[in-house]
Amino acid sequence: MITRRDLGRRLGAGALGARLGVSAQSQSPNFVILLADDLGYGDLGCYGNTNIRTPHLDRMATEGARLTEFYAAPTCTPSRAALLTGRYPLRSGMIRVLIPREHFGLPTSEITLAQALKQRGYRTACIGKWHLGDLPPFRPNRHGFEYFYGLLYSNDMAAPLLRWPPLRLYRNDRVIESPVRQATLTQRYTEEAIHFIERSRSAPFFLYVAYAMPHVPLAASQDFRGRSSYGIYGDAVEEIDWSVGRIMAALARYGLDRNTVVVFSSDNGPALGTSHRGGSAGVLRGGKGTTWEGGVRVPCLIRWPARIPAGVVRPGVSSNMDLFTTFVEAAGAGLAPEHVLDGRNLEPFLSGRTAAPDRPFFYYSGTVLCAVRVGVWKLHWITYELGARGRPRGRVLCDPPELYNLESDPGEYRDVATANPEIVRKLTDSTRNFQSQLIPGKLPPARWRALVPYRFSRIT
Repeated sequence: MITRRDLGRRLGAGALGARLGVSAQSQSPNFVILLADDLGYGDLGCYGNTNIRTPHLDRMATEGARLTEFYAAPTCTPSRAALLTGRYPLRSGMIRVLIPREHFGLPTSEITLAQALKQRGYRTACIGKWHLGDLPPFRPNRHGFEYFYGLLYSNDMAAPLLRWPPLRLYRNDRVIESPVRQATLTQRYTEEAIHFIERSRSAPFFLYVAYAMPHVPLAASQDFRGRSSYGIYGDAVEEIDWSVGRIMAALARYGLDRNTVVVFSSDNGPALGTSHRGGSAGVLRGGKGTTWEGGVRVPCLIRWPARIPAGVVRPGVSSNMDLFTTFVEAAGAGLAPEHVLDGRNLEPFLSGRTAAPDRPFFYYSGTVLCAVRVGVWKLHWITYELGARGRPRGRVLCDPPELYNLESDPGEYRDVATANPEIVRKLTDSTRNFQSQLIPGKLPPARWRALVPYRFSRIT
């Protein structure tokens, strides 16, 4: 377990600057992450959607950078762990979606983005879905967030008839509503986000807003329900777009928007094969739960007028792990060299001074390394069989491995491994090298332990 002394040592000079009272508003940017749940690569107007109206997000794209090869993990918990730690989820043991009352969560040995920035003098808030452990030792307030308002797990994690476990809305550690009125969650998250900006505008802040939508069960407020021609899914996405507009307006109202980094993205690709009309991965193959591009390549918009030129499109591999490193370095909150990070600083790339960080991206599903990407090339060892409506049915071993050129074939339909044996060898070698150095974290116990009271469960 990492102690406060260890954390302070790892964070180094950044904490010293905060203790000395270095004013942050003029020197350090604010950070806002707006994260949709199960939003597809093709669901926004600025990514080619013509059925769902997203004017505020489209404007964000014209005022900042639109990333076209930005990656997350295939499912919720691993993706959020990667975003908040800057590390592959296997390093923290956060390899699968957690269920309520699991005797497991994000380890205290991990340093979250909130902890790193808090040591630099930032105010921190998590509003929305946490899903990195719902028992008290694993909640947001134990991982650097001064304020939490939201759900501890997914909005569908209750038996429909039994309503058990109850879906609860928390303010910090206090339950303020159960069962949750999901139709108004996006509106209430927006109000809480704006109030936090108002309270924090005199000092640097980190605001993480993780929307419940468009994860099932889909819901929208009365102002948006029935408004989209795309049905309830479109209603939910259009309400998120409205929320982004409100938050951006609040930043402008207080004169904070120029030196605030605002990121909008999704935790994974769209859930396919559902009973309702759902999200779209665009030209990409597959969806949530797979390591096909449609499961892990997600929309990402980054607006930072002080550093990023307006209206740029940035191809090149990047991932949600890079946000940790980018923010920490921008805030001057350095970490000790022995703390392994997989993310890279995107600021030189976003500002146009350099190309995208040149390193492989590894596609994990749980503990299994399914594929690797280097440049335009993606090599699969494991793929997924897809049902008629795109829902994943199970893993498929690729023997021999399959190779795709994602520049000419983003849908991954033309295996070119036979024609490119040298590329297959190079990608395989880079993966073996990475695997030999990665140290996995403690993995979650069997799910049945969630049925045992936590105080009786601490068996190794």
